[in-house]
Amino acid sequence: MKVPVHLGIIMDGNRRWATQRGLPGPLGHRAGLQAVRRTVEAVRKLEIPNLTLYAFSSDNWQRGATEVRAIFGLLDKYLVSELDLLVEHGVHVQVMGRRDRLPKRTQRLIELAEERTRAGTKLLLRLAVDYSARDSLVAAAQALVEKGPSTRVDRAAFFAELSRQIGSPEVPDIDLVIRTSGEQRLSDFCLWECAYAELWFTPTLWPDFTEATLAHALDDFALRQRRFGATLVRGAEAN
Repeated sequence: MKVPVHLGIIMDGNRRWATQRGLPGPLGHRAGLQAVRRTVEAVRKLEIPNLTLYAFSSDNWQRGATEVRAIFGLLDKYLVSELDLLVEHGVHVQVMGRRDRLPKRTQRLIELAEERTRAGTKLLLRLAVDYSARDSLVAAAQALVEKGPSTRVDRAAFFAELSRQIGSPEVPDIDLVIRTSGEQRLSDFCLWECAYAELWFTPTLWPDFTEATLAHALDDFALRQRRFGATLVRGAEAN
């Protein structure tokens, strides 16, 4: 089966999942963490080499302080509890986005996770945290302007600078974006990398996302014809 080289997931619906069950919002995020574990393992087994998860957008700072603390507490928990397993399974963790506004403990755990998993070659797991695609694009453009008028700017140069701005290695464009909870928008997620991404939306709330849901999305992706503006159909590997 044709699978994407780079899969992006906008994890949405944790709060709604909790509300539907009469639970406080943080418990929805806790249930969402279990879905992260399931998905990372499923993607690794499918040998998809790149996975980007939208964990916390720059606009999410507008949420209540209690919810924000809960989200970062769960991120900390994931980085601690899963680290040995990620190393064992060859998963390279890379966190993309701003770091100066993150809790100090989260910053330290991110640095530790990135260092300990650096040798991983089976899966590049990028976690978008305090991330805004538009802010990153502006920052990359500004950095290139500051290099002076003689700087040659093309797509490759811009993408290299964009990758530097978000603190991520250069990776293939995203082939498939999955968004849960029924919303049908990108919400400032990887706008450059999603130029030719296939989009797949599901009403499933993120905590209920399973390996079967992922398989459904991948089955649909395998049937799509990707032309990239040309008439010749090419596979996902052409990205």
